[in-house]
Formats: sequence, structure tokens, C-alpha cells
Amino acid sequence: MGSEDVLKNATTLASYSVLLQVMFRVLTFFMNAFTLRFVSKELIGVVNVRLMLLYSTLVFLSREAFRRACLSEDTVGRTWRQVINLLWLTLPLGCLWGFVLVCVWWWVLQAPDSQIVPHYVPAVVIFCLAALTELLAEPLWVLAQAHMLIRLKVVSESLAMIAKCLVTVTLVVSVPQWGLYIFSAAQCVYAGFLVLCYIAYFLHFLGSEEAKRKSFPLEQMSELLPSRVKGQPVINLKLATLTWSFFKQSLLKQILTEGERYVMTFLNVLNFGDQGVYDVVNNLGSMVPRFLFLPIEESFYVFFAKVLKRGQDIRHQKQEEVFIAANVLECLLKLVLLIGLIITVFGYSYSYLALDIYGGELLSSGTGPTLLRWYSFYVLLLAVNGITECFVFAAMSKEEVDRYNLVMLALSASFLLISYWLTCLFGSVGFILANCCNMALRSLHSFVYIHRYFHHSDHNPLSGLCPHLALMITLTISSILTAFSEYLCFDSGWFLRLAHVAVGAVCLLSVIIVVLLTETRLVQFIRTQLLPKYSKKQT
Repeated sequence: MGSEDVLKNATTLASYSVLLQVMFRVLTFFMNAFTLRFVSKELIGVVNVRLMLLYSTLVFLSREAFRRACLSEDTVGRTWRQVINLLWLTLPLGCLWGFVLVCVWWWVLQAPDSQIVPHYVPAVVIFCLAALTELLAEPLWVLAQAHMLIRLKVVSESLAMIAKCLVTVTLVVSVPQWGLYIFSAAQCVYAGFLVLCYIAYFLHFLGSEEAKRKSFPLEQMSELLPSRVKGQPVINLKLATLTWSFFKQSLLKQILTEGERYVMTFLNVLNFGDQGVYDVVNNLGSMVPRFLFLPIEESFYVFFAKVLKRGQDIRHQKQEEVFIAANVLECLLKLVLLIGLIITVFGYSYSYLALDIYGGELLSSGTGPTLLRWYSFYVLLLAVNGITECFVFAAMSKEEVDRYNLVMLALSASFLLISYWLTCLFGSVGFILANCCNMALRSLHSFVYIHRYFHHSDHNPLSGLCPHLALMITLTISSILTAFSEYLCFDSGWFLRLAHVAVGAVCLLSVIIVVLLTETRLVQFIRTQLLPKYSKKQT
């Protein structure tokens, strides 16, 4: 498959991921807002921090390294039988991690008050079983990503999330006394629904005409089970070694990704109620990274991994593909920087209003608005770091990955120390400040790597981080106007709040017009790559 075809598939995958995730998760957004009015802050804290940390830790440590290794360019030279055999190791590894984590969650961590948050002990086991259930779909997920089965991942995850929210809302309203059993059952529904969607799709897909057109390597479901081919080793040793390198890195990355939850859980710097408010604000603030940035990162990681030869000097690669990769990286950086700046500018002035509408006084009182304002700036750092690391991880050699593990180790240790220190000083806001410091350092490392990578070429994709002067002036004026508008309308009647919203809408429209006039190359990239369907309709 040529680089142009890979780019087309990757951008189409990103487009569908963005559009479908936004469409399906709008429903879950409103359902969660409804649920907030029926449960306590303490219950939210235990579920969304303590139990979801168990779930995400188990799943991430069991599969992340396998995903990155098996989706690398070198996978083409191996047999898919060996790849599938390796992917099935995620399940026994998950069982091992599950046993360790359940013991920690039972006997090391302090259990919540059973009168306020009942059924904690069985809930830990049920969440662990739900995570193991999700791992059953891992070989199918990797096959779907590698062969650009565009709609499967997004539709299956979105439908599973909707099913989870429906179960949660139904049980919260009908049997609120069940406590943690409500969220345990909902998580099991999510994992089971996800696996069933993948199985149902492959039952229909394997052996079909579409599978033959895509040159799919399997023809029947039995080939998805682990087996051995005569004359070949069960797994490829080189692939297993690369997986081990990514596994060591994933341990550190998980600490960096979920660092504040680990600090909350193991150091008890916040009570369960404060943890609940922080987590709701964190989820609300991370909507754009989840809906927009993450699908783009996942899709273009596949693109960069397929177009560039891992670990090879840029002078020894096809210059046409290097040119495409550099231009795509530059446009992606400009795109996410623009989105991040808009969120930072408008997030400052509209955090209180957003939280008051979403969760009522439970969120808008106290530290909630301050948390969301700082999170708006954190989204900017997240956006830039996500795209730069997406490229770096796709281009690094095994040796470079091993060296980067040491960098991640230092960042992990410093992040945990800074989180604890800043949280003691500033409360829950300290977690976001620590995340900002950590994300800035990770981005700086990625900048250095990208600069060195393209040093011996005429390409400079980091120029995408330099927005047009007219755009910066427009954003600055918008920031001043919306902040003044909030000052006048703060905690006022709905008429003045609507006026505050109108000011923001006018400022946002001005920013969009300036972007269309000054960033023509970016607009062209969005039309032709991220919105291919729209482009076809126009032509």
C-alpha cells in the first residue's frame, strides 16, 4: 500500500472517528449530567477515581505494548499467525495483573465508608472481570486497525458506551440503594457489548467480498484463535522483543497518564467528595481530547508507522514519503494548536457557566470553575504533545524506545513529587498544574527529537507551532472581551448570561473568519484529508 493510500485511509479513519464519536457521545454527555443529580460526590469519587483507575490500569498494562508493536511497519514482514498468537498473551498477562491489582485494592488501599458507599469489595472484583472481558477483543482490534476497517472501532465503542449509560441511568433511578453494583453492572455491559460487536462484525466480514478486496489474511473465525504453523515459531522473537520494550515504556506512560489518580488513591491527599468533583471536571474538560485529539492521534500513528521506516535515518528513506509525512505533521500541529488556543481563550471565561449548566451547584460552587479554567490551558499542552508523541513513537527505533524509557522514568518520578507538593499547596488545582508541567516537559523532548529527525532535510514541521500574527491578535482581543463580559454577568440572571454567550459567539466567529483568511494551507488540509467526504461533494 503506497503512502498516498495510507494517508487517505488514515485521514478517513480520523474523520469518521471524530464525527461518529461526537455524535454518539453527545447522548452519554447528557446522561452523565442527569446521573450527577441522583448520586453523591463520594460515590462519584469511588467509581470514577478508585474503580476506573483499577480498570484502566489493568487494561492499559495488558495491551498497550502489544498494540504499538503489532501495528508497526515491520509487522508486514511477519505472518499474521505469529501476530495473533502474540496478541493472545494479553489475556494471561491481564489475569496476572488483575490478581495483583485486586489484592492491592482490597488490602492496601483504604476502603470507603460502607454506609455512604456500599458494596466496595465485590465491585473491585466485578470491575476486574469486566477489564478481562474487554481484552478478549484485542486480536480483533489490532486486525481492524491494521487493515483500516474504518467504522468498526468507533461504532462498537460508541454503542457500548451508550449501552453502559442506559444501564447506569436506569439503575440509578430505579434502585439507587444498590450503590456500586450499579456502576459495576454498567461496566460489565460496556465490556461485553464491545466484544460482541467485534465478534459479530468479523462473523459477517470474514470470507466476504470486501475481505477479499482488502486482501484480508484470515478467512474464518477459527483462525483468530491461537495455533501453531508447522515449521514456524509460535511467536516472532523480534516482535516479542519490541513488545517488551514498549511494555517497559507503558508502565511509565500509565503513571504519567493517570498520575493524579494514583496520587489521590495512594496518598489520600483529597477525600472522596473532592475526588468526585475533580473527576467530573476532568471528564468535562477532556471531552475535546477524547472526541477529537485521540482519534486523530491513533489514526495518524498508523499513518506515520506505515510511511516511515522505524529507526532509519531520514536520508535513507524514500524522500517522497518523508515529504508527505513532514507536511502532514506540520498541518496536524497547526490544527491542534489552533483548537487548543481557542479552548484556552474561551474556557477561561465560560467555565463557571458550563459547570452550572452541566451539574448545578454541585460543580459550580467551590473549586470547580477554577479547575476547569486551568484545565482549558492543559488541553492546549495535551493537544500539542499528543501529535508530537504520535510521530515520535512511530519513528523511534527499539534502542531509542529503550532510552526514552529512562526519560519517562525521570518524568514519572518528578511528576509524582510535583503533584503531591502542588496539591498540598493548592488543593485539587495542584493536580492540573503538575500535569501542565509534565506535559510541557514531554512536549519539549518530542520537539528536540523531531528537530533532530528532520535536521538533514529541508523540512521543518515544527513551524506548524507558529500561528499567524493576525490570529494571535484576534484571540487576545477575544480573551479580553469575554473576560470583561463574564465580570459583568457573573452570577446574574439568565438575560445577562445570554448576553455573555452572545459575546463569546461573536468573538468565536471572528476567530474562525481570521483562520479562513490566514491559514489557507491548513484549511485545504482539513478539506482534502480530514473531511474527504465533504471534499468529494464539493467537486
